Amino acid sequence: MTEPIISVSGLRGIVGQSLTPEIARRYAAAFVATLPLGAIVITRDGRASGPQLAETLRQTITATGRDCLDGGTAATPTTGILVREHKAAGGIQISASHNPAEYNGLKLFSAHGRVLSATAGQKVLNFYRDQNFSPLEVPRVGQARELDDPIARHIKKVLRCVNVERIRARGFRVLLDANHGAGSVVGRPLLERLGCEVVVVGGQPDGQFAHTPEPTAENLATIRPQVGRGAVDVGFCQDPDADRLAVIDERGRYLGEEYTLALCVDHRLRSSPGAVVTNCSTSRMSEDLAEKYGVPFYRSAVGEANVVDQLLDHGAVLGGEGNGGVIDLRVGLVRDSLVGMALLLDAMSNRQMPISSLAAELPRYEICKTKINLPSERVPAALNTIERHFRDAHADRLDGLRLDWPGRWLLVRASNTEPVVRAIAEAATAEEAERLCHDAAAVLENI
Repeated sequence: MTEPIISVSGLRGIVGQSLTPEIARRYAAAFVATLPLGAIVITRDGRASGPQLAETLRQTITATGRDCLDGGTAATPTTGILVREHKAAGGIQISASHNPAEYNGLKLFSAHGRVLSATAGQKVLNFYRDQNFSPLEVPRVGQARELDDPIARHIKKVLRCVNVERIRARGFRVLLDANHGAGSVVGRPLLERLGCEVVVVGGQPDGQFAHTPEPTAENLATIRPQVGRGAVDVGFCQDPDADRLAVIDERGRYLGEEYTLALCVDHRLRSSPGAVVTNCSTSRMSEDLAEKYGVPFYRSAVGEANVVDQLLDHGAVLGGEGNGGVIDLRVGLVRDSLVGMALLLDAMSNRQMPISSLAAELPRYEICKTKINLPSERVPAALNTIERHFRDAHADRLDGLRLDWPGRWLLVRASNTEPVVRAIAEAATAEEAERLCHDAAAVLENI
């Protein structure tokens, strides 16, 4: 791997190979060149390579004449809040999200405290790829300074969204698996403010992941028993930059990331009915809940920025993605595991029910995800062929091809980073979801 994986919202790569100081410097300079005047916030998710990359960014940013505001080790949603709090021109979170430890990356934020839109991100890419691009010379060098108490504003905004005293009265015992990422930096103090007894696993944010970072059932095999036999009310599991949350119930059963958003949607709509937004690859549990509570439901293209656009356009009360990313506009414009934890504890305290019982009330579906090797130039014809094959379905081209039937759906879309198409299906049973993915793959293989 010699080239970083680049999208409109950032890049990631293997440190020292596809991600070098020079690549980081050039990419950051391209980003800064697209921004209005103002300081730039930088933060990092705890990986061992973070301090070196942070120093590279500080030098790059100050060399452009801008001030650099360093939030240190912080969750990605904290980054968005810091950008808005300090009225910065933009921000950069040094993180490779759920990628393995040898990776790192740069995630870009606009002055609104949100991940860059596709249009803004494309401008950065154009500068980065332009061989003639070089930053403008400036008459002064900017200053770099560390921010005092960077998590305070984030915690305060989350606490305003829940009944703190009611949660504190329950005295929940919570296991927080931060897995040596940035989540514990703000997760532990938030939970303590909510009166929880907190058992932290991987609380040192040093990037020495104890298990594969993505919070899936397989990767949390060593965490689940610690919840089930530890007299713990709930287990909260974050990815390294803490914008995603998976849930383990009091029995040690993995509820998963899809349930995080649906549980939060159900709780929010009980007290504050309003529009809900998810992307087109997220479980239809949230759509069913919107129908149950008689509120509008909107679906966006895949990507956090697209969800945020729809949230703002429709003034939605909650939204997010099925990867455990909950977005609450009262807190910020970023997926936020802290919002997820607080809302779930609020739901448990409000209804006096364990998390397992809350989950049992939700509509039940099974999801299958797979990928099929296919060169990008063949994707348009392939989607047309699949649509013809499944002619009894309602077809939507919002992002790739989504096919809907009563109680089940199939999404086929090209990957942004690999020469593959991803097929995602959801149905009442795992067998039915797997059959939809298998049928889609068989159609593509016969093209």
